[in-house]
Parts: sequence; structure tokens; C-alpha cells
Amino acid sequence: MSDPSPEDRSLVGRYAANLRWSTIPERERSAATAPARSAFLARFERQVDPDGVLPPDERARLAESARKAYMLSLARKSRTARAARKTAAGKSAAA
Repeated sequence: MSDPSPEDRSLVGRYAANLRWSTIPERERSAATAPARSAFLARFERQVDPDGVLPPDERARLAESARKAYMLSLARKSRTARAARKTAAGKSAAA
């Protein structure tokens, strides 16, 4: 069996997300995603201080900078992908 297309994976992901949120009241959604947010932020603390030797305030400051750098890299990749899609759409329209 072949791998699902990106469109199929997107549809399945959107379905799963909506199914999950349909079971969680609005007031509890933040608590439902707290473990994921905590794990995401801990990633940057491990990145900047893998041995856990820095003082907590310095580790937090460095982790925040690492998180911002990561987000900026995602923004750059997104911009590049949008530009490539725009260029591809322009070429197909001109053909």
C-alpha cells in the first residue's frame, strides 16, 4: 500500500484534532495542552544546558533565545515555501 498523500494526511490530522477538541470543554483546553507545551519548552532548556549546570534563570533566558531562533527559522522556511508555491503557480498559469 502506498503512503497517503500530503492532502490525505492533512485531512486525517484535521479530523483527529477536531474529534479531540469536540470532547474537551473550552475552559479545559489549556490544561489539556499543558504537557505538550511543557515538553516543547523543555526541549530548548536541554539544548542550551544539556548537563543541567546553569543557574535556572540563565538557562531560562538562553532557552527563550533558542526558542525564538527556532521560531524564526520556521518563519523563514514558511516564507521560502510560500514563494516557491507562488513561483510554481505563476509558471503553470503562464503555460
